Amino acid sequence: MEEMKEQAVRFEEKTIMPLLPLRGLTVYPGMMLNFDVERAVSVMALNLSVGVNQTIFLSTQKNVSKELPRLEDIYEVGTFCRLKQLLRQPNGKSVRVMVEGVARGRILRQVSDEPCMMVEVEPMPDQPERADTARAEALRRQCCDLYEEYAQLLGNIPPESLMNIYDSEDLAYVSNYISQHMAIRYSDKQKLLEQVRPTRRLAMLVKLLARENELLRIRNELQEETQQQLMRGQQEMFLREQLKVIQSRLGMGDDGVGEFDEYRQKIKALSLPAETEEKLLKELDRLTKQQYGSAEAAVIRTYLDTCLDLPWRTKTKETVDVTRARKMLDEDHYGLDKVKERVIEFLAVRQLAPQAKGSVLCLVGPPGTGKTSIAMSIARAMNRRLARISLGGVHDEAEIRGHRKTYIGAMPGRIIAAVQQAKSSNPVIVLDEIDKLASDFRGDPASALLETLDTEQNYAFRDHYLEVPFDLSDVLFITTANTTSTIPRPLLDRMEVIELTSYTDEEKVHIAKTHLLPKQRKKHGLTARQLKVSDDALREIISRYTRESGVRVLERQLAAVCRKAAARIAKGEIKALSVRANHLEELLGAPPFRREKLYADDEIGLVRGLAWTAVGGDVLDVEVSVVPGTGKIELTGNLGDVMKESARGALTFIRSRSDSLGLDPEFYRKKDLHIHFPEGAVPKDGPSAGITICTAVISALTGHPVRRDLAMTGELTIRGRVLPIGGLKEKTMAAFRAGITTVIVPAENEKDLEEIDQDVRRALNFILVDHMSKVIETVFPEGFAPAALPEGETAAETAQPGKAQQV
Repeated sequence: MEEMKEQAVRFEEKTIMPLLPLRGLTVYPGMMLNFDVERAVSVMALNLSVGVNQTIFLSTQKNVSKELPRLEDIYEVGTFCRLKQLLRQPNGKSVRVMVEGVARGRILRQVSDEPCMMVEVEPMPDQPERADTARAEALRRQCCDLYEEYAQLLGNIPPESLMNIYDSEDLAYVSNYISQHMAIRYSDKQKLLEQVRPTRRLAMLVKLLARENELLRIRNELQEETQQQLMRGQQEMFLREQLKVIQSRLGMGDDGVGEFDEYRQKIKALSLPAETEEKLLKELDRLTKQQYGSAEAAVIRTYLDTCLDLPWRTKTKETVDVTRARKMLDEDHYGLDKVKERVIEFLAVRQLAPQAKGSVLCLVGPPGTGKTSIAMSIARAMNRRLARISLGGVHDEAEIRGHRKTYIGAMPGRIIAAVQQAKSSNPVIVLDEIDKLASDFRGDPASALLETLDTEQNYAFRDHYLEVPFDLSDVLFITTANTTSTIPRPLLDRMEVIELTSYTDEEKVHIAKTHLLPKQRKKHGLTARQLKVSDDALREIISRYTRESGVRVLERQLAAVCRKAAARIAKGEIKALSVRANHLEELLGAPPFRREKLYADDEIGLVRGLAWTAVGGDVLDVEVSVVPGTGKIELTGNLGDVMKESARGALTFIRSRSDSLGLDPEFYRKKDLHIHFPEGAVPKDGPSAGITICTAVISALTGHPVRRDLAMTGELTIRGRVLPIGGLKEKTMAAFRAGITTVIVPAENEKDLEEIDQDVRRALNFILVDHMSKVIETVFPEGFAPAALPEGETAAETAQPGKAQQV
């Protein structure tokens, strides 16, 4: 590279410079060339040339399919070039380059291949020849005349460019200009480049131009024949259309006329809004002017059929009897009181104000809790027709709004298609899995739903295919989701969110007895006498054969029991089967889940936390081990960033209270802490284990055991404040199943205790805390007291704990 810097931009001696192989392109001295560069090694050659005199050597590959050519894969003769322009493309991978050919050169040897191919090249100047000889002048004129004919036959070369060669007497320039602008094989262009005598290049060009002109004449003749055949076909079609009109006038046939009248009558009969009627009549007028059987006529017919098939004025008479509706909802679903109350409120408003606009409900809850089925029950209770749209994985805005009818195969979006399917303008439309919408370069379907779900705008919803407003204000939209975190905020603001929490074990028993088991018995051809399942068997299936928030797996297990019973009855082994808890292992196999139970003894450094998962609550153990060391903290158990931060925050709090805890102030320098969460294959994250981690670390450092029948949950700040958490209902259910008797929860979650199952509330002793000192006071009642104020710290800076509140 230093050697290149020392050499001036002269091409009169041997030079070392970067080599850029070209695929299918050739550049000639004195000519400009634009091309794109994508290969990384070629981009590196350009970058190197920019920093060193902006010169580079270009030569053509012998095989254009070779991705990484070697020196033997590249023609020996190429061109010295100057970089005139370098433009990096937005994709960050390719570069648009403009170069100017300066002189012809020959590759002598390869110097290196890092960072790009560096070669030693020598110039190959044209051999001097007299331009005023008769032969030279004749060759020049013949080349110019043949190139002019070539330009006329090709049809895309501007006449002004011919002046460049007619005005020049430089044989080398004329030959290079014509060679550069001819569309011939790159191997022929390479032969022209390697020829150093201008008159011989002109002679080669005469032969090439004569051959190309002959090929172009043949091509133009073929195109003209094809065009004439098309014109004859159009004339024949025009004559056929005239013949149809003449036959219609003579009464010999009326093909098409009755169809247009029928369309016009249907449009008038619908009593559509003025804008819509005008649009459809305009399309009908266009149809009457189209050729019979043409593609455009087919598009217009499909459009008119789709518009006329929509329920513009058709509505179903809905039920506004709130008592009857509530009874129907209770028949279909157990629990879900919040959803049922909201539906009854909606019906009551419709009864008092029939012109009230539709609503948008969003049912959010874990899988299997009945979100989609309750939506279907709502439609039945209201006597409305139902249409369901699955939005999972939808990533094209046109899926919602439709395609414009100019596209081949265009159709309305899913919203209009659902209304068309329901054949009513006031259906219940269920938008399933709205939290799983995707977006890409084709648009954002969530943004397209903003107008659809806005009750102030959807009275004039415009589908791209219809191009006219359609009233969706009478539609009751019900969306379902597993979480609101992935729903865009503007879309979430347009919906009334109703949360469906996990079912308790007792609720699952009731659902199984009244809904799932009768359904599966009927499905498998069994009667209630042929198959009976006891309550203790149902509880055993729920606790040891399922681990979920809803009841889908429970229904599958009941289906398995029904299959076993049906098989035995069909074989004649038994006439009826009564299933009890001790029969389940024979029918369903070994239980996949173990029953949670208390540990045998209170242990040091082991605290039981509570976690929320997508399938309900779970007991989460926290284990801490202290060993001599240099203050390292090891966090294991497949933890997320938030949980790791909670562990570090807990350690900071303990260091700030080391004196009141009886710890060596330098313990964090002399001890290594290993905090582990069992079941390492399961990812864990969230801040609600803060007080659990802190308690476990204190127990390990002080040597005081923690009660095995106590569990806790709560977020911890470095100042010791305990913040509220979510999923308390599911967490306390997990504690109840595990035999826990006392649960420590944040004081701000007191309002959530009302939603906990009554059996769980009676079985558990809840302790409300707002500061970590209260947790320490509860867990270690004899060994510790509330932390004293450090010297120089005010009461405003450190909240003093009071007595723990029991409920």
